[in-house]
Amino acid sequence: MTHAIELKRVYEPADKADGARILVDRLWPRGVSKEEAALDAWLKDLSPSTELREWFGHDPDKWAEFRRRYFAELEGEAETAALAELRGWVKKGRVTLLYAAHDEAHNNAVALRDYLQR
Repeated sequence: MTHAIELKRVYEPADKADGARILVDRLWPRGVSKEEAALDAWLKDLSPSTELREWFGHDPDKWAEFRRRYFAELEGEAETAALAELRGWVKKGRVTLLYAAHDEAHNNAVALRDYLQR
């Protein structure tokens, strides 16, 4: 059984309803302590490559192409240990993917959730 995958900015307070809290950004979010983040895992290997992240720049006009390239990166890695770990968390219960981006609709956590749910 696959459980719900939620999304949340890492700057929002942790809540028991979050389930497993997994940071999926390559860089640690500014101004957030490890205690505040209350992570169960930091799977930075699931974040887009530095080149892709810099190209995208959170530009909504590049969203469709970003998703295509990011999915290709995820598929190119075959079943990485990080992707297998995330799938394991999802099988166990609710998961909240955490991200630092300001844009709540166009970020790697949204794309990663879409990738997992296809």
